[in-house]
Formats: sequence, C-alpha cells, structure tokens
Amino acid sequence: MTEADLQTHRTDVAAELRADVRAGLTAEQKWLPPKWFYDAEGSALFEKITALPEYYPTRSEREVLAARAAEIAVLTGARTLVELGSGSSEKTRLLLGALTAHGTLEAFVPMDVSESALAEATAAISADYPGLDVRGVVGDFTRHLRLLPGSAPRVVAFLGGTIGNFLPAERAAFLHSVREVLAEGEWLLLGTDLVKDPETLERAYDDAAGVTAAFNRNVLRVINAQLGADFDPDAFDHVAHWDAGQEWIEMRLRAQRDITVRIPGAGLVVEFAAGEHIRTEVSAKFRPDGIAAELAAAGFAVVRRWTDAQRRFGVSLARSLHA
Repeated sequence: MTEADLQTHRTDVAAELRADVRAGLTAEQKWLPPKWFYDAEGSALFEKITALPEYYPTRSEREVLAARAAEIAVLTGARTLVELGSGSSEKTRLLLGALTAHGTLEAFVPMDVSESALAEATAAISADYPGLDVRGVVGDFTRHLRLLPGSAPRVVAFLGGTIGNFLPAERAAFLHSVREVLAEGEWLLLGTDLVKDPETLERAYDDAAGVTAAFNRNVLRVINAQLGADFDPDAFDHVAHWDAGQEWIEMRLRAQRDITVRIPGAGLVVEFAAGEHIRTEVSAKFRPDGIAAELAAAGFAVVRRWTDAQRRFGVSLARSLHA
C-alpha cells in the first residue's frame, strides 16, 4: 500500500461534501447523506455502536460470516476481495482468513470515504497479512467503482446493511453500477438487515447510552471541520423512527430552537425553525424475496442466502450474469 492509494479521490470527496451540503440544506425537507458521519470520530463512535447491547446487526452478520466464510471462499475462489465502506474491516477479516486458507486470495481492496479510518484499517491488515497486496482507496462507492483495482475473480463485499441507506431508486442504480464493473461470473456478497418488530429496530437506533445520538450529531461536526460551519451539535435532538409503510428506520436531527448556521465553505447561511428536522439516514429493512428480486433486476443471481440463528440479518452471495 502506498500513500498515493489513500489520496486518489481526496479533492473529489471534498467537493462531494460541499455539493451534498448545498443540495441537502437548501431543500424544502432538509437532508444530509449518512456517509458524512464517518470522519475519525464518527468511525470510532460507530465501532462503539456495534458493541452496544441494543445493536444486533453487527453481531448477527458476524455470526453468519463466521459460519459461512469457508464456504464463500470455496464457492468464489476469489483472487481479489473488495470491501465497500470498509470502516475498520473487522468482519472482513473472517473472509480474509478463509480466502487465504483456501489459497486463492492475492489482493484486498477496501474503499471508504473516511481517509483516517481507511489508513488505520489498511495499516493493520497489511501488518497481519504480510503477503497480501492491500490497496486502500479513498472515495465514494456510489461514484468511483470503475476505478477499483484487482484481478478476477473478484468478490465485492458490501456488508453491515449499508445497502439500506439508499432510497429504492438509488439502491437500484447502485446495484447496477456494481454489476457494470464486474465481469460475468464475479461475485457480490451483500449484507441486509431484515424486517422485524419495531421495538427491536427503534432500540437499535436509539440506544440508552446515547452513543447513536452522538454519532448522528457528528455529521454536523464534520461540516464544521471541513466547511468552516458554526453548527452547535448540542442544539439538535436525535430522533429515530420506524416507518412501517416504507419499512425503514429514519434518523433525524431536530432543532431545539430557531437557529441560524453559517457554512462559509459552501457559501450558505441556513435558517432552522424550532422543531425543524434534518433527515440524516434511512435504514431500509428487507424481506428475502425482495432482496433476490432487486439483485435479479440488476443482473445478479443469488447463489446462496444465509441468516443468523434468530433470523434477524441476511447475507446473500450473488453471481453476476451475462450482460
């Protein structure tokens, strides 16, 4: 891994933040994309979230991967493992270990918008897997997939239920974009949180210790740091709500009072009325047949589908079909 690998899209990522802030905070219903939670502090907070008793997705997905990683290695014979939105890459070590033991793996390509989190993860994996070619790519996986390196056959891992952060049309476009960069017969490993009772879902996104609330507010700290804004994060309440019609959790930030925020780096002054919301995340939950249908529409066939023992979280292994 070289320093150049971690600089590939740095300027482009900064421009993307500026564009998202301008679009989201001037909309009638204000919004911000969840990818901007993840600076170093946000990544650290998310790691804390994954260990909370209320937050089942990480444990449930890890259970599946621990049980099925060797099977995934045999089925895919992957020479390159690509991880999108890698964060700490902790769960992916189960795949790295299985693919290494299988004897096919040559390269690991983690991609993340957070340069600091990616640098830490790639350094740790390079140290633990000295024979592996580790090439971290800083970038937005909705826009930079065509630039991913690696030899076929590749398996692209998109874990953690992050696919649920896309709105349905965005999700379809994203899955098509993954298919476009893969050759026929290459693989997508997709983690999806499943529909379940609303109480379990809402607790997972509004924990008693307030860690998720701090994580949610961190998007405002990122904008302060990167664009010179003067948000007071403590002036916004964390809200998590299950939308039964859409079958997703919505996370929002709610202004406690009338607030004026200056964002010099985006050329904006934004007014918030008391009680006004910024939607910061949707987290869609899925049904197995729906996952298979969405993958088929994008040009994939589900080869294997697994869940944890409590059937809370699903992992699908899908193969790209002839274009």
